[in-house]
Amino acid sequence: MDYGHPEQDRIAKAPSLGVLIAISTVSPLAMQIYLPSLAGMMIVFSASAGEIQLSMSAYFIALAISQLFWGPLSDQFGRRPVIIAGMALFVSATVWCLFAPSIEWLIAARVVQAAGGSAGIVLARAIVRDLYGPAQAASRIGYVMMGMAVMPTIAPALGGVLDQYYGWQGGFVLLLLIGVGVFVTSYLSLPETNLVRSSAGFGRAFRAYRILMGEPLFWSYALTASFSALTYFAYLGGAPFIAAQLLSLSAAEMGLYFMLVAIGYIVGNFLSGKFSERVGLYPMIISGTLLSVLCVALMGGLAYAGVVTATSIFLPMFVLGLGNGICLPSTISGAVSVRPEHAGSASGLVASMQVGWGAAAGTLVAWLFAGSFLAGSVWSMILIMMFGAAANLVAALAIKRASAAQRLVPAE
Repeated sequence: MDYGHPEQDRIAKAPSLGVLIAISTVSPLAMQIYLPSLAGMMIVFSASAGEIQLSMSAYFIALAISQLFWGPLSDQFGRRPVIIAGMALFVSATVWCLFAPSIEWLIAARVVQAAGGSAGIVLARAIVRDLYGPAQAASRIGYVMMGMAVMPTIAPALGGVLDQYYGWQGGFVLLLLIGVGVFVTSYLSLPETNLVRSSAGFGRAFRAYRILMGEPLFWSYALTASFSALTYFAYLGGAPFIAAQLLSLSAAEMGLYFMLVAIGYIVGNFLSGKFSERVGLYPMIISGTLLSVLCVALMGGLAYAGVVTATSIFLPMFVLGLGNGICLPSTISGAVSVRPEHAGSASGLVASMQVGWGAAAGTLVAWLFAGSFLAGSVWSMILIMMFGAAANLVAALAIKRASAAQRLVPAE
């Protein structure tokens, strides 16, 4: 398969790993840093819990939708100008958040903030694929995702400290400073890596989605990534309620246990960065997927035996984080390699599917725990996680078959 320009020519123009991590981190940071301030914001804006929750839901919806646009635009106009535009939008929206006179204005600003920040998530992956073949791209994406995972891990604690000393706006001031720094860095040091542009015309740019959707191999990779996200977001939708209501954990205890998942993910990303190029995409994908299945089986078996403790819930989740960290970089690299000329579109579509499936799973688990026949039960979370893990395994196994049939990106 033709990967474009000679390897050494493309690597000579590669941005630093730090720049890629920076542009992909602003959006995850913005998701997490203001969580400790939600209660105070209810008072400041005289808002209900539902209105405050909408500022989070609207962020995720905007994140899912906007990623569908940045990818095709970058395939047509290049990665660099689109990232700079996204970072400018993020900075402008953060200023808007700081001076929002009402909760309605804050929600609108969060939508724009999500749209701008999502450009970095999508295009950092596409840039890596512009520069490297599939196995090398998986290794680099692993390191980028490892860097991405660090900031959301510490963001709630950082946001809590800022809120304590400076109020709810403290976190947004930090976001503004970071956003400006990333914008300036992108403008000064981010080279253009998309040397083969798609045809002019916005409609033609979205033709890439029709091409990608006609590729069974792309669907296998994309669904593997999506069901990995579904399993994780099902945990996010249920674990806080289970920890507070069933296990009676304090906020500080919850924070420590939640870090186990992030640590597992970071370790998995490191292993992906270290071994993907040597081992190949498919062994990494199937290994990570089997670890996720093991996590859910262990958690379900313990719950069936009547063991529902912090250890029985959160230690298996370390295994899930580890599995996702190993699986996802190779899965994303495979998805954006099916049609390298549409790497930006592929990255945007996969990212949007991950957020969409994940948000639906988290919402469903929260509803099942609150007001269904599974109300107040740990099974409201475990059953959805079981579905996600099983579907993830089916999609991962389909990669081998689709790859053999199409011979586009070998399941190495």
